[in-house]
Amino acid sequence: MHQRALPRRRRAVATGEIQARGPRFWRDGNSLSITTHNAPIHGDPAHRASVHRLAGDWPTENAAGSITLDFDARHRRRIRVTGDQGEDILLDLPQAVAMAEGDGLQLEDGRWLKVQAAAELVVEVRHKDPNQLARLAWHLGNRHFPTEIRDQVLRIRPDRAIEDMLVSFGADLTKVEIPFQPEGGAYTGHGHHRAHREDGHRA
Repeated sequence: MHQRALPRRRRAVATGEIQARGPRFWRDGNSLSITTHNAPIHGDPAHRASVHRLAGDWPTENAAGSITLDFDARHRRRIRVTGDQGEDILLDLPQAVAMAEGDGLQLEDGRWLKVQAAAELVVEVRHKDPNQLARLAWHLGNRHFPTEIRDQVLRIRPDRAIEDMLVSFGADLTKVEIPFQPEGGAYTGHGHHRAHREDGHRA
């Protein structure tokens, strides 16, 4: 009886030429690597950090070291990083949190690490008219563009189209290298942890 040929992809899967869809595994030398949650993990990390606390809510006197990260790395649920003292650490939080300068991460052995915000290239946005600056903030928020709001200045990451728009509204732009901590509510699904607490003070 003549056997109908399998479609090309099914034939390739059946013969082992390619793998069916699913978790991606590959070999790197003698080690097996697996990618999960967009975080490549090669072997076992030396330490795991799964507890995050806001600045002021953890025992800073017990800090055993620190970890310096830019904003993208501070806003991840799971990522492998290197501490400032050279320790290999897997950040493995229950959910992504926009960590800030002074926050704490607890390792599985009970030690605490202080989170430090790395300097990165940002654009400071100013306008001689405070009302116009508020208008610029509205335009950035309307575009869900990550923005840090400071006294009389907005901070954003470099973006040619956005910068051109701001200049057209009369903004003065300056590029600097400083830590970046944008407001979180518009694009993270929860308010930034510097929101007002019940006692009326900022966290």
